[in-house]
This record gives sequence, C-alpha cells and structure tokens, in this order.
Amino acid sequence: MSVASAMRRTVLGAVLLLGLAGCAFGPPSDTSGEPPNLPTPTTQPTPSDSPTADDGGPGVQVLAKNLAVPWGMAFLPDRNALVTERDSHRILKVAPNGAVTPVQTVNGVTNRGEGGLLGIAVSPKYASDKTVFVYYTTATDNRIAKLVLGGQPQPIVTGIPAANFHDGGRLAIGPDGFLYAGTGDAGVTSNAQNKASLGGKILRMTLDGKPAPGNPFPNSLVYSYGHRNVEGLAWDDKKRLYATEFGQDRFDELNLIQPGKNYGWPAVEGVGSDPRYVNPLVTWPTTEASPAGLAVAGNSAVLGGLAGKRLWIVTLDANTGGVTGKPSDALKDQFGRLRTVMVAPDGSLWVTTSNKDGRGTPAADDDKILRVVPPGGGGVSQL
Repeated sequence: MSVASAMRRTVLGAVLLLGLAGCAFGPPSDTSGEPPNLPTPTTQPTPSDSPTADDGGPGVQVLAKNLAVPWGMAFLPDRNALVTERDSHRILKVAPNGAVTPVQTVNGVTNRGEGGLLGIAVSPKYASDKTVFVYYTTATDNRIAKLVLGGQPQPIVTGIPAANFHDGGRLAIGPDGFLYAGTGDAGVTSNAQNKASLGGKILRMTLDGKPAPGNPFPNSLVYSYGHRNVEGLAWDDKKRLYATEFGQDRFDELNLIQPGKNYGWPAVEGVGSDPRYVNPLVTWPTTEASPAGLAVAGNSAVLGGLAGKRLWIVTLDANTGGVTGKPSDALKDQFGRLRTVMVAPDGSLWVTTSNKDGRGTPAADDDKILRVVPPGGGGVSQL
C-alpha cells in the first residue's frame, strides 16, 4: 500500500471512530464549556510497509507489538521515544515509523508485583548532558536514578517505599525544569499522611535529587501528600499540574495539584466535606478507570484506563484549571488495558497497552504502542 493510501485509511478510520467507539473523544456529553482541543497532529501515517507498524483499526495505528509491559515513555529531542518495559527491565527506542531498538537493560531492578522498571524522563539539558532519569524497584525500595544511555544508573533518590502494590512510578520534567515523581503508599496507608515518608506523595526535585527551590516544606522533596498511588503527571499550558489517582474500592480521581496541599488519603476517597483536604476535579468508579497515564494538551486531559480499558477525555477550563462538561471516552474495550498516554512531537497521542501486567488478557501480539490520530490532522474535538 502506498503512503498516500495509508494516509487516507488512517484519516478515514479516525472519522469512523466516533461511530465505532461509543462516546469517543469529541465534546463533553452536555453542552456547557468549550470542546476539547489538542494540538494539530500531522496526518502523515507510519508507512504500512514498516516492519513493526500496522493498521490498528479506526483512527489508530499499532506502532509496536510484543512488548513486556511498556510502562514509561519520554521523547528525545530527535523525536524518537524512550520506552521502559516493566518486566524485562529494558529501555527501548521507538522511532516515529514504529522501528524498535533495544537500548539497554537496567541493572539492579527487581520485579515485585506492580514494581519493576517504571517511569522515565529526559533531561531538559539532554543536548549537552545526554542524561535520562528512571524510576525502578529494588529488593528494598523504589528509587530514582540518572544515567547516560548505555551506562550504569546512579541513584539520586532512594528509600521510596516499595511493595507488591502501590509503587507509583511516574517521572516527568516540569515546565520549571525540575524533576517530578508520583509515588504510592506501598500498601501502608499511613505513609500518605506522613510527610517524613516519600510514599503517597508527589515529589519535586533538582536534577541531582535534592529538594527543589520553592518546595512547600523545608528541606523536603514533598510537593503534595495524601495520595494513594500516583501514576500520571502532566501540565497545561499555564503550568498547572494535574495528576491521576488510583482509588481503593469506590473512586479514582483526576486532581489539580497545589503545592503543600493534602489530598486526603486514607481519610477520603473521592469527594469529601473536610476542608483540610483538596477534592478531586473528576471521579470515576474504579471499574471504569484505574487511571495510570495522563497527557494534557490544549484544553484536554487524556487519561489511560487500566480496569476501564479505554481513554478518558476531560475538558479543562483554561481560565480556572477546573473542568467543564462531562468526561467522554474512546477506544473502549478495543485494545484492553491502557496505561501510558503521551502527546508526541507531531501532536498525535502515543498510548501503551498493559495486558501482560498480570491483570489483563493478552492477545498474541501484546503489549503494544498505539498512535491515535484525529481525522484530517484536527484536534480531539473532531473525533
């Protein structure tokens, strides 16, 4: 098939997504607020004769297959992505055309339930320092390390609580140039309220792992607390930080993060009335979401749903940072458990499946990296 034909298939398929995926991206269910809007992605698809990419159905390309629980993702200046595999401990380089190249296996990682090789972030000074950051589980803790690709990890933060569950693991470079990490309570709920513990927190640090200037608590990495398990971090264009939160039995959350604030776990799950705790912007039943990855682009927040097996799209108020309308969804039950969501340099969404993580039903070619393309190169509101 020619590139032109492949382009037409991708665009036409995206147009069909609204009809075939239920609610799909689109505007919220009610008519209040503004419709979502992502940056305009290129309509140039991955060539169909690529060794790894193929047609994944309406509006979606399968860029890569047969991966071992792809968990973290970050883009290099050359537009290639670095992707971690939780269970193999490998860092992969994934090109825009779908070619996958193993970069290295990270030493010292221990597979432990939800733990393993988790988040990855690229230094804002990568052009000069060639440094990336990884979050991983050992036999005793979770830790953050920096490394030059191909080299040995140098831990910069240790002692993050680790367990079979609630290991957090998301890393991201903020618009302020500092490194942020989402952690979990490691199954010990008191960790979330204990500001001396690194568990159940969002951490903010320099690129050497020291408390970042302006942190809300003296000589502390803690940026916010009272979290159960944070696996999604993203900022809007006004530098407001959003995070996903795994609930226990009732409600998953999307939160707007304020420095030094308490998000309530374990006293509150979902919306509460205690003024000491910040309420979430949006909640979902845990069976419909289990939100892991998070991307914010334009006025849309896009969450990857594990138990929900779909993407959730939330329209953000550009002025207040709050939410307008009701969330909509896309790709429901089409690819199984969806974990990481990233806006690629071309404006498309890259999404990882997580069907080999012990809780899914993997297909023969799982796990995958998907590229989601709105029709005609338009924004999410056109799906």
